[in-house]
Amino acid sequence: FYYVVVNYLCIIRSKMNNSKIVTIVTEYITLGQLLKLASIISYGGEAKSFLLTASVNVNGEKENRRGRKLYPDDIVTVNEETIVIKK
Repeated sequence: FYYVVVNYLCIIRSKMNNSKIVTIVTEYITLGQLLKLASIISYGGEAKSFLLTASVNVNGEKENRRGRKLYPDDIVTVNEETIVIKK
């Protein structure tokens, strides 16, 4: 495990089973912010086009809104990668 603190958000990455745990200190994080923080996209402006082409699910449902608010215990799946939001 290793972690990086970025803008009051902490991401803890697990190298096991292709999953990541993102710990937030704010009430929520948007899907676009999460994609950037998790290094899935390079910059925020890329989120909209990425969400139109990639397979992204939030709690098992297809999602394409970059402004979707993610709260603790939400599970985001991007292609084959799983990200769990924690507080």
